Amino acid sequence: MARFRTWVGIAVAGALGASLAGCSSTGGKRAEDARKAASAQGGAAVDTPRWTFAMITHSGDGDTFWDIVQNGAEQAAVKDNIKFLYSHDDEAQQQAQLVDAAVDKGVDGIIVTLAKPDAMKAALARATKAGIPVITVNSGSAESKAFGALTHIGQDETIAGEAVGEELNRRGRKKTLCVLHEQGNVGHEQRCAGVRKTFDGTVRNLYVEGTDMSAVQASIGAKLQADRSVDAVVTLGAPYAGTAVKARQDAGSEAETVTFDLNAKVAASLKDGTLGFAVDQQPYLQGYEAVDLLWLHKYNADTLGGGRPVLTGPQIITKDQAAALEQYAERGTR
Repeated sequence: MARFRTWVGIAVAGALGASLAGCSSTGGKRAEDARKAASAQGGAAVDTPRWTFAMITHSGDGDTFWDIVQNGAEQAAVKDNIKFLYSHDDEAQQQAQLVDAAVDKGVDGIIVTLAKPDAMKAALARATKAGIPVITVNSGSAESKAFGALTHIGQDETIAGEAVGEELNRRGRKKTLCVLHEQGNVGHEQRCAGVRKTFDGTVRNLYVEGTDMSAVQASIGAKLQADRSVDAVVTLGAPYAGTAVKARQDAGSEAETVTFDLNAKVAASLKDGTLGFAVDQQPYLQGYEAVDLLWLHKYNADTLGGGRPVLTGPQIITKDQAAALEQYAERGTR
């Protein structure tokens, strides 16, 4: 595929049961609604056995991005007659323990993120040794194959960063803050490194405590007040975009705010011009395809990607596309 603005074509046990069933508050409700709606319309579209798949992510509580991933996975699970278990922990060692718990439970497939791959290596080795097929999603594309996964579904984070750098060049920006809200997340480091690779100006990394939005706003605001030459702020997650906008306004800065990822608030802010652009990696598709590919592998020994990641992004979203995507973002699928 030729390169276009979306960049998509580049680089081609009670306690145990409770922990695996845990989910974020809003995503779990939407997923349950999706299950009920699908059941009302006839339920599963297949007659394969009711396999159990576990998804274990590095999400913290209340991160709307992972609600969207979970929505996609739940919808595919309904179609494929899958019992779907979701759990998450933003502490790498705890996430690895959740993978171990899924292995001990004897699930039929595991979907996992590798934001901090070194901490996950042993747990994935246990899964593959037990004969449980694994698909990595969202983060960890470089380690996925070496860790024994069937494939990786997501965006290449370096390429996504490069797309941001080129878009900033087109907009004439000269000095950028790249705001990292989760220290130790290799994907976040790759995003900022990608921006630095293609951006003709200067990029400065700013590490913030992502669990404290007041602190995030204060840190960004202090940098903007201290350096009036900063003319762009890049956040690495949709929930942080609005905080960066507030920091910019309070600091009296003219810096353009842009963000990775999309949600309803980001779509509305793109539409009204508060945000310059967003980078969408289609989280709903990541969740949906992960479940669907595991089902295909169990049913038909299918694989996808030919040993390379299956890319769901990046796609640069501007004001021009925001209106068309807003309805999907509002329903929790973009």
